[in-house]
Amino acid sequence: MNSEFFLILGRMLLVAAVILGFVLFVVLYMIWGLRRIMGFIQVRIGPNRVGPQGLLQTVADALKLLQKEDVIPEGADRWLFAIAPVIVFVPAYLVYVVMPFGDGLIARDLNIGIVYISAITSITIIGIVLAGWASNNKWSLLGAFRAAAQLVAYEVPMVLALCVPVIFAGTLSMQGIVQAQGGYTLGFIPHWFIFSGWGVPAVAFLIFLAAGLAEINHIPFDIMEAESELVAGFNVEYSGMKFALFFLEEFAASFTLSAIAVTLFLGGWQPLLPFLGGQLDGFAFQIVSFLWFFAKTVLMVFVLMWIRSTWPRVRVDQLMNFGWKVMIPAGLCILLAAGTVVTLWG
Repeated sequence: MNSEFFLILGRMLLVAAVILGFVLFVVLYMIWGLRRIMGFIQVRIGPNRVGPQGLLQTVADALKLLQKEDVIPEGADRWLFAIAPVIVFVPAYLVYVVMPFGDGLIARDLNIGIVYISAITSITIIGIVLAGWASNNKWSLLGAFRAAAQLVAYEVPMVLALCVPVIFAGTLSMQGIVQAQGGYTLGFIPHWFIFSGWGVPAVAFLIFLAAGLAEINHIPFDIMEAESELVAGFNVEYSGMKFALFFLEEFAASFTLSAIAVTLFLGGWQPLLPFLGGQLDGFAFQIVSFLWFFAKTVLMVFVLMWIRSTWPRVRVDQLMNFGWKVMIPAGLCILLAAGTVVTLWG
């Protein structure tokens, strides 16, 4: 009994360590990729000094942050100030428990995977509000209040958009949703939701993407960290590794949003064409399926970086009006349309 317990515990710790290592590695080079892509799009030079093509620049930045003094403002709530960055980072890591990285490559295939993701990602706002409140700084508090209003407004349309692939797949399991997108029409058109359902999932994908950008505080919806107004918002008093945790969460959330979008609307680990790995089986197909999932997710991350490099920030009143007056009605309409399509055409 004891040996079985320690075996299960060891497997859990191994899976947790692998996922954490994967997230940290991806975030490390997402920062480098963002700088290079923004430099290319905006016709300026990105990092190119530290390491070949600047590949070690983010490593150097991490070492610099490790050496920074950890300053806690006078009058701040020290315990809440210290725990807030952890609360913000942990949800971006726990989401990957139910993320299907490939055929059979999933830590835990919960039958309520979508509900789990919705619940876990909502925890981030608690850490943001705690960070603003505990800093004893009016700009931090204002940024936290903005964050709360923004995330509440855009959580609703994002959940409505998440319900569309659930309706079409008939399951809340992330792996089940990916498997429901298997197969091809005419031998070469994949049954990904974005290509099916009379265009309803495609519209849901756009709603999910817009709401997701607001949820992860991404341009053009980065109101809670508007440097020109709030001097970095809720995290302005943070330094050293506490600031690094906020920074890591922001980039990890971008990858997480891309991975969820790929899983729900772009076929997940399903190959684009049958002859591009669809005829394999066993361990070989697991490797190919992981590569397909990772390639699609990286492509989505590139789209997010493209948006970040080109679009201006909206005003806070425009943000709230768009969320309550456009996104929520659109989410309700697309949910009704999804139910109609499934009921009438299966």
